[in-house]
Amino acid sequence: MYVCAKEFVKLQAQGLSEKQVLKNRKHYGENFLQPPPKPSALFKFFKAVIGGLNALLWGSAFLSFLSYGVQFIYSDHISNDNLVLGCALIVVVHVSGAFSFYQEYKSSRIMESFKTMVPRSAMVFREGSRVEIDVKELVVGDLVEINYGDLVPADIRILECQNFTVDNSALTGEAEPQKRLSTCTDDNPMESKNLAFFSTNAVQGTAKGVVIRVGNKTLMGRLAKLACGLDSGPSPIAVEMNKFIVIMTIRSLVFGGVFFGLALAIGFSLIDSIFFLIGIVVANVPEGLAVTFTTILSVTAKRMAKNHCLVKHLHAVEALGSTSCICSDKTGTLTQNVMSVAHLFFNSAVAFADTSEFVTGQQFDMQDPGFAALANVAALCSRANFRPGQEDVPVLKRTVEGDASETAILKFMELQMENVSRYRTNFPKVCEIPFNSTNKYQVSIHDMSNTEDPRHLLVIKGAPERVINLCSTILNGNEELLIDAHQKHIFSTAYLGLAKMGERVLGFADCRLPLDKFPLGYKFSSEDPDFMEIGFRFVGLISMIDPPRASVPDAVSKCRSAGIRLVMVTGDHPVTAKAIARAVNILSEGNETIEERAERLGCSIQEINPTTIKAAVVTGAELKLLSASQLRNLLRNHTEIVFARTSPEQKYIIVDAFQKLGYIVAATGDGNLIQTTNNRINCPIYFRTYIFLFGPSMKGVNDSPALKKADVGVSMGIAGTEVSKETADIILMDDNFSSIVTGIEEGRLIFDNLKKLIAYNMADNIAEMYSVWLFMILRIPLPMGTIAMLLTVLGTDVLPAISIAYEKAEADIMKLKPRNPKKQTLVTPQLLSYVYGQTAVVECTAGFFAYFLTYAQSGWLPGDLIGIEKKWHSRSVNDLIDSYGQEWSYTARSQLGITSQTAFFVAIVLTQFANVICCKTRRVSLLQKGMRNKKMNAALVFAILLGAALVYVPSLNASVNLTVLRPEVWLTPLPFAVFLIIYDEIRKFIVRNFPKSVVGNHLDT
Repeated sequence: MYVCAKEFVKLQAQGLSEKQVLKNRKHYGENFLQPPPKPSALFKFFKAVIGGLNALLWGSAFLSFLSYGVQFIYSDHISNDNLVLGCALIVVVHVSGAFSFYQEYKSSRIMESFKTMVPRSAMVFREGSRVEIDVKELVVGDLVEINYGDLVPADIRILECQNFTVDNSALTGEAEPQKRLSTCTDDNPMESKNLAFFSTNAVQGTAKGVVIRVGNKTLMGRLAKLACGLDSGPSPIAVEMNKFIVIMTIRSLVFGGVFFGLALAIGFSLIDSIFFLIGIVVANVPEGLAVTFTTILSVTAKRMAKNHCLVKHLHAVEALGSTSCICSDKTGTLTQNVMSVAHLFFNSAVAFADTSEFVTGQQFDMQDPGFAALANVAALCSRANFRPGQEDVPVLKRTVEGDASETAILKFMELQMENVSRYRTNFPKVCEIPFNSTNKYQVSIHDMSNTEDPRHLLVIKGAPERVINLCSTILNGNEELLIDAHQKHIFSTAYLGLAKMGERVLGFADCRLPLDKFPLGYKFSSEDPDFMEIGFRFVGLISMIDPPRASVPDAVSKCRSAGIRLVMVTGDHPVTAKAIARAVNILSEGNETIEERAERLGCSIQEINPTTIKAAVVTGAELKLLSASQLRNLLRNHTEIVFARTSPEQKYIIVDAFQKLGYIVAATGDGNLIQTTNNRINCPIYFRTYIFLFGPSMKGVNDSPALKKADVGVSMGIAGTEVSKETADIILMDDNFSSIVTGIEEGRLIFDNLKKLIAYNMADNIAEMYSVWLFMILRIPLPMGTIAMLLTVLGTDVLPAISIAYEKAEADIMKLKPRNPKKQTLVTPQLLSYVYGQTAVVECTAGFFAYFLTYAQSGWLPGDLIGIEKKWHSRSVNDLIDSYGQEWSYTARSQLGITSQTAFFVAIVLTQFANVICCKTRRVSLLQKGMRNKKMNAALVFAILLGAALVYVPSLNASVNLTVLRPEVWLTPLPFAVFLIIYDEIRKFIVRNFPKSVVGNHLDT
């Protein structure tokens, strides 16, 4: 690097030749961040089509085609029902997969990964000319010029600079701009001040430098590549669905095997027994569940997007609702990510400044001599300026050229003075000493243009202890008092009090320079300042903080009442972290840390019983001394914890420790590097690789692995880096913590709604399976054809099922504890009992009542239908005698069979109408809930109209093996529908009032 720089120092006026550019590009590569390798869109679609519930449907389709193939080979009379079923299932899996693929594709399009961080153009010297080129055209060895406001276009070695500072927060987490120099200050590249890194922001001054790394070889490029190497594992809902698939597969095979053996035992042929085996296995699979399940997730994801939560992966919707612990960072999530003036100290008293997000302008009395003097220094002693053309923009929304602290002061003073720029113009600056880390103050001298008092005004701001030591007097109202022990005590009390609140404090002073030493026209020199020994007048303090968002305390309270643990994990100073945690109620009032209790009692920490302490502020240095078991004990024994000065590797381990304690963890982060001081602890290979690449004393590594390790990774949409957005499952488009809470509410609701969906979708599926069982056992004519079954699960059921997604919570779900993933699963024995033993039985009974009634009205009493199946379906039998002695031909019997199957179909449609009403709630009475879900009401009307159309529309009914029914047939299932609603109300009453009884526990779904 040094040799490279030395060579180009000689050529800095010329730059590279075009020939050298081509050579270097070929050798070192192009200058753009290659997004991490991703599966192709085709692969993602393929995965969506064959994954999850669709795997069951593929198995069912295969068995349907197998059944059709066996029938085609061995039977003289071939039915196309199994062929139609197989084709329908293939269509279903593609529709379901397309829904899932489209939702995630939309999210990925919104992100536009990696593009917002890349600077678009760069100023470069080529063959002696200064030209602006696309940043992608840069090569190693190029000489570039960087000005204020530019993004650094590559990793560069600075050759010359003027007051050049960069914002490295995207890499190091350091909030303050970092001074850059042309000389090497450290052997470690991360520490040396003569390097500027790709995608960091120049916030002051100008610089020239030589490009030393481009594209994926830059620090940011390597970081992006490494962040993709961690497997996050399946989401909670994916685990639940895998369990469901296993349960349904085992049940299907067991039921199929049992009835295969039973069929052989009661005299069916081997081929017919195989048909029954396949039919029962297929009938036990809820064909419509895959489509409705994906659609409900998509509907909820869309609703979350309106609340500023962009869902990248559909399964993350429910995972967020299962969250039992949130590991949140501070800056920008809990806070506004904007430094604001919080307090002022003048006239020997502390004054409060409004830091709310919606402040319209808090006015102090400019006639007060104390405040006027402080405001005068704050306005003049500043290098920050508003960017031009923002006169119509509200003050707090304006863009400022300057660091975070100066920006806060400028906006505050603009609210007081209305036009700081014009005020400064009236008092021109004649000399300035910029702030530096040695002096820790900034000085400027102004011509006050005052004929009555022509003396120059010196104004100074900086570290309070440095400023006060340069002062001999202090302003208190109209009085200028000598700084004695009493005044020092007042100052120290105010300064330390503000600092303990986690605020950044600056001191301000002024001085009228005597005319005998500094007459008008005097040439001041910042290099040899001869004006710093004059005793200054201390005018006050201004403290700043990144204040909490207005909505966060309420959101934290909601999390607490919901039983969700909230832990702050930040790279900030412990004092600042604790102050914000107190402000937003993460550390609740009355819950002391061990240090606070020791201070209150006036004793040492060792004298405090640690088991009585429930709140803790733990630094990264303290955390690295803990073993894994000690860390878990810390998490168990303290209900409120703030981790400060932590590294990303520690954030990863904190997430992992909570997961090992059984928590479902959501982690928030912006992808920025958190400051650390070489806190080496047991960490994944990701970090060890990173430290190997960039040095063991680096200040930080990116926190994206913690997001990927968490059950739900939540990235910031505004402040987040593209690396974190790639890693996360959910992106907060407004960077607001309260949006996470909204997402948790939606996730909790969807878990309830998915249970309702399964209960609804499986009921008619199981009822239809029971009809196959009775068909086989009783040897009666087929109760319901395959196509009619498909028309319910994939036709009349679909919209009512989707409308369940629009059901609101039965109660305040944010006052319930998070679900226990080991006990509160999606599919429970109680839910299966409810479906298999209750609703499906009622629906099947309703179907058979309509079925037998149809036969009875035509002369076939139920007793005479038992055992008649073989003759009934025989084409050679055309004189079958009914219960009243009438002969029936095969054609007449077939038509009657279709009529009875249509009656069975109508009964299922109508009882499913009642079933979806029952599924509106799991515990609350329907009388309390009402029918206020307009989408469900419309879906029920649609289901009835669709059922009627399938029965009465000519040609359509014939194509699906249905036929016209007499209107009164529609009335036969109604008593069963009413019974189902009444029974379910009684069940919910028992569940609500006797939840711990044996019956109540069994009936609770």
